[in-house]
Amino acid sequence: MSDEEHHFESKADAGASKTYPQQAGTIRKNGYIVIKGRPCKVVEVSTSKTGKHGHAKCHFVAIDIFNGKKLEDIVPSSHNCDVPHVNRTDYQLIDISEDGFVSLLTENGNTKDDLRLPTDEALLSQVKGGFEEGKDLVLSVMSAMGEEQIAAVKDIGTKN
Repeated sequence: MSDEEHHFESKADAGASKTYPQQAGTIRKNGYIVIKGRPCKVVEVSTSKTGKHGHAKCHFVAIDIFNGKKLEDIVPSSHNCDVPHVNRTDYQLIDISEDGFVSLLTENGNTKDDLRLPTDEALLSQVKGGFEEGKDLVLSVMSAMGEEQIAAVKDIGTKN
């Protein structure tokens, strides 16, 4: 019995490093929270008083940081919520391919070619317009819970 080997196929990672627990009562407006498995930015927090039987409750209204959808959640203030690790990284734009992917220069000199152009119309026109005019653009990329998306554009001057 004990000499049999067990093989486990890992189809998904545990997700341990993608979020961290934080007490619901300590999460404030403009903070981040995971609602329905999506990383969100909190836009409104209201706390109800404790009732005769139970906890004070926190009502969160938040907006998904990737698709802009509004989500709501109610959690007892003493319970823990998942908070996503949200990172913002700046990359210099090198090229835009025909199939809608951008080629970015990382800090260590490598290229990053796995990001799509933003779906937001204003941001998309800024990126495409600036690139066509030959401007040096720096793209801010927001990443959380294994997802990445271009969040902002900065113009650092024209190419020489």
